[in-house]
Amino acid sequence: MLLLAITLLSTTAVGARMEFNFEHALPAFGDQDFEAFWAWWSDPSVLVQGLPFSLTLLAILLAHECGHYVACLYYGIEASLPYFLPAPTFTGTLGAFIRIRSPIFSRRQLFDIGVAGPVAGFLFLLPAAGVGLAFSKVIPGIAAMGSLHFGTPLVLRWLEMAIFPGSGTADIYLHPIARAAWIGMFATALNLLPAGQLDGGHLIYALFGRSHKWVTRAVVGALVPIGLLFWKGWLLWAIVLFLFARWHPPIYDETGLGGARWRLGTLALALFVLCFTLAPVSQ
Repeated sequence: MLLLAITLLSTTAVGARMEFNFEHALPAFGDQDFEAFWAWWSDPSVLVQGLPFSLTLLAILLAHECGHYVACLYYGIEASLPYFLPAPTFTGTLGAFIRIRSPIFSRRQLFDIGVAGPVAGFLFLLPAAGVGLAFSKVIPGIAAMGSLHFGTPLVLRWLEMAIFPGSGTADIYLHPIARAAWIGMFATALNLLPAGQLDGGHLIYALFGRSHKWVTRAVVGALVPIGLLFWKGWLLWAIVLFLFARWHPPIYDETGLGGARWRLGTLALALFVLCFTLAPVSQ
């Protein structure tokens, strides 16, 4: 509960500053904003303005982790309730996770637990993006202003085209609720990377077994040029995956997954493509 309370505070403080910038048509993030995030210390009432962002973001993260948790409950696998991680970043959090405390014995269980989180999170972030875009506004060139610039996932671009026909993504100023949905998309894409013990790695192992290691190596290799060309953060992910995620706990189960789970695997791949962006953040 303490981690949740701190994360609620940190994300609300970030959201309050986002709301201030949005109301005054200032860039979403500037060099001065990290200091301004502490304005609530002298005037806690400003935190109220940050609740639309923080509650939306925490709901998306909670939905994702509860998807995993409910799947664990279904199979009688012991798991913790979600832990939230606060952070002094432009998101206010490093996300959330659950701890699975008992073994997973079958590929079907592994698949279902792995896919439940991203699907549940996406079901929450999609309407949040729609609502957030309904409150967003068009300011020519706004996306190029400020110290941080954000890529646009395919699903967000499609929604922008529906709500702001004829407007370029560089001219759409996302409301904090839409920004929370963007962070949810980014988190979904990261989790669905088909490597290691990420959700995508679980799905690959459940679908292809020990070939998982070759997919992980290919992903790590691909992240290096992507990181050099588009976003340096992918280089960090390549290092982390190379050092800690080249293997997966073995599951000795030859039972087939069936057509329905293969179709769900295709859906998970589609969600990854919809939420992924080569350069999520740039300066």
